[in-house]
Amino acid sequence: MKITPPFGYPEIVALNKSQHVALPKPGEAPDFCRRLNALPVSYSEFARASHDYPLVFISGDNGKTFGAVAVLGLQNGQNLFVDAAGAWDKSVYLPAYMRRYPFCMAKVNVDNVTKNERIICVAQHAIAAKDGEALFDEKGGALPRWVEMEKLLHEYEADLIRTEEMCGILKEHDLLEPFTMQAVSNAGDTKQLAGMHRVAENRLEALGGDPLRTLIKKGVMGRIYAHLLSLDNFARLLDRSAGAQHPQ
Repeated sequence: MKITPPFGYPEIVALNKSQHVALPKPGEAPDFCRRLNALPVSYSEFARASHDYPLVFISGDNGKTFGAVAVLGLQNGQNLFVDAAGAWDKSVYLPAYMRRYPFCMAKVNVDNVTKNERIICVAQHAIAAKDGEALFDEKGGALPRWVEMEKLLHEYEADLIRTEEMCGILKEHDLLEPFTMQAVSNAGDTKQLAGMHRVAENRLEALGGDPLRTLIKKGVMGRIYAHLLSLDNFARLLDRSAGAQHPQ
């Protein structure tokens, strides 16, 4: 049996009730998040995340499929929302992708066949017999911390399916276009960042009939507006970058 970890995760294993798990402190960014300049964002997160991050679409298969991400930095390995101690900026929205760590839900591959069902997994390095936290009591009953986390995992997994559907609709109606970010900071500094896609407003304006009704009915239109408005946050990222390079 082979379990493929989600993007950025280290090795993962299936969770069992006897394991004790070392959980991150509230607001503490996992090591892998500290070096990512983008993090997946899901359907239900668009409204909240759009206030703090640029939300864009990316493709890892030359435009066959797309995913939604929050941009965290302006170059590879740069996360401008994590300080030197590894704490995420408390003034901004904390993406669910990070809040669920060190847990996730993953598909398994058995005899080169990927199963549709997902299992709950945990990062291998987080399993700690001495310093870890029990998630279940001696009778196998879920403790409050795990009840809360399991709820997040299932809700997030369902939300990822909605995100995939949304991106599929945008692709189907040819609404995504590649773009290069050009931002100017308050200090007048400029920066360019490529490899991203956005909704083409002229194509959206030309859409009508059933395709437009689909966007509205599926709730995609609201996410499109949030995405387009969030692009102004690139300038704020540039200001963060300048502040990190020249701290007060």
